[in-house]
Amino acid sequence: MPSKIRTQQREETRNALLRESRRLFAAKGYGAVGLSEIVRAAGVTKGALYHNFDSKAELFAAVLEQVQSEVGERVAAAADAVEDRWEQLVTGCTTFLATCTDPELARIMLIDGPAVLGWHEWRALDAAASGRHLEEALTALIDEGVLADQPVAPLTHLLSGAMNEAALWLATSDDPQALADTTAALRRLLETCRTTSG
Repeated sequence: MPSKIRTQQREETRNALLRESRRLFAAKGYGAVGLSEIVRAAGVTKGALYHNFDSKAELFAAVLEQVQSEVGERVAAAADAVEDRWEQLVTGCTTFLATCTDPELARIMLIDGPAVLGWHEWRALDAAASGRHLEEALTALIDEGVLADQPVAPLTHLLSGAMNEAALWLATSDDPQALADTTAALRRLLETCRTTSG
């Protein structure tokens, strides 16, 4: 029984650290947040933090993974709500852009993520979340002949890179028309890749 209580306490501590560090990273940015501030906000000791995470960077990586997973789930849910495969792709892509207009998500996922973890680790997390769904959607459309027969990996990376760049721009733009204009441009871009009307 004591072991079960300890496991539960550790999980509660971990969740508190993730919740509070996510809030602080989103509000201030990774570089402006110290470990003392995180543990104070979470109501735990530094020892408890180090029991769960080896470093601030490891804690940030866990927060980033959580954020990327949530964004990936939102995109997949929006796409899955549409029957037509082509519209699933378009809906998923536009949902990604709309979701990333949240400056707090963009700061963690697109600004601090690559800077803190390095490009390769950040890209691996991105590929495991949104990238996987995008690759599956593109593969299905190629299999159906809606997109030209081609290697799916380069197309996935090109489209993912374009959307990440657009999302980063949207998160920092003060133009009220930016999301609508970017979504319209994305739709036109996707349409040029289409071989049939589906």
